[in-house]
Amino acid sequence: MSVNQATPSGAEPLVRVDAARNTFKVSRRSFVDPGILRAEYAEIFNRCWLYLGHGSELEKPNDFVTRTVARRTILFTRDAQSRVNAFFNACPHRGAQVCRERSGNAKSFQCFYHGWVFGADGALRSQPGKECYAADFNSEGAGNLVRVPRLEGYRDFWFVCFDRDAPPLADYLGQAREWLDVVCDQSEAGMTLVGGTQEYTIRANWKLLTENSIDGYHAINTHATYVDYLRNSNGSMSPVPFEGQAYDLGNGHAVIEYRAPWGRPVAQWIPLWGEEGRREIDAIYGRLEQRFGAARARRIACSNRNLFIFPNLVVNDIMAITVRTYYPTAPDEMQVYGWALAPREENAWARKYRLHNFLEFLGPGGFATPDDVEALEQCQRGFENAGEAPWSDISKGMGKAQPAYDDELQMRAFWSHWNRCVGAAR
Repeated sequence: MSVNQATPSGAEPLVRVDAARNTFKVSRRSFVDPGILRAEYAEIFNRCWLYLGHGSELEKPNDFVTRTVARRTILFTRDAQSRVNAFFNACPHRGAQVCRERSGNAKSFQCFYHGWVFGADGALRSQPGKECYAADFNSEGAGNLVRVPRLEGYRDFWFVCFDRDAPPLADYLGQAREWLDVVCDQSEAGMTLVGGTQEYTIRANWKLLTENSIDGYHAINTHATYVDYLRNSNGSMSPVPFEGQAYDLGNGHAVIEYRAPWGRPVAQWIPLWGEEGRREIDAIYGRLEQRFGAARARRIACSNRNLFIFPNLVVNDIMAITVRTYYPTAPDEMQVYGWALAPREENAWARKYRLHNFLEFLGPGGFATPDDVEALEQCQRGFENAGEAPWSDISKGMGKAQPAYDDELQMRAFWSHWNRCVGAAR
């Protein structure tokens, strides 16, 4: 028996690994214990790089978005010089939120409490009663909005980190950059979010959504209605079989990459799309092949991927692309945020089918999300028996030289890194 992480003397381990028997067990206390949630915020959410937003949300100078990230309210801006910024959305005077709108375009923000005014670059612009303050009051920036300690972007995905000593974002992403590149290379002009933000609550522990988002094992069973719908909708499926592999990308990141029979606007044709669709898909594929060569074009166009970036970012590039992040609000509750992603230059035909695919399967009212929410909430109810039935099994495919997309290597990658972060800190 081996345990991935040393634990305090006498404490029950949170992860049990038996390499000889190829078993991997996770303690169900991890899903219900408030002390573990406190440790997760201290050791993970306060230290790791966390997804803040996409650059396309800030199209023009002075665009802004407000967002809650790991219990902090953040003001995400593009200032007049087109620099991207992230500030704590709190007035340095007395702490009131400076911006109370979800998004918009503003050259300045005025705190409604005492009227201090700040530019989109965070600088203090105006201060009622300024004559009553020292002449050099803001000489060192004490009156400016406070910047988030770290802000870095990769391929227009912007991340924040509250630990000044964290490694650079590129190092943190590591091998995951390759799969982000495959997603972003679908566009010559850059990717963009389409439509608004989907927000919903799931009454389950946040780590269950991590497992679910990269779990190829549950799809045929949990989403049987969707598969039957495709089979019974004339031309909605190609003869491509479900097949693929799982990869541990290091740092807790993981991905499954696989073929599947549904249509992909970039660029896998299905008969339902007709000859017009075939011409559109052939043109998209031709441009990919010209840019990247045959092998990479085929991978971009015909392979699906469910990419997980530790601790809570999911980019699912399947019949459409969804970007999803989620935060625990309690051991048995999470808040989820989701967005649809697409190539900027995509024409009306491709955008129509992309959004149809997104809403049909990935959106909050689609075939997948209600099924998944029900499954996760059923798991959380089952964890009420954690004292008598204390372990979850994540052993599928363990010991295989190359686990398949429907094995559980990717979940083991997450849990092993999670345990390194949390196991000794609880």
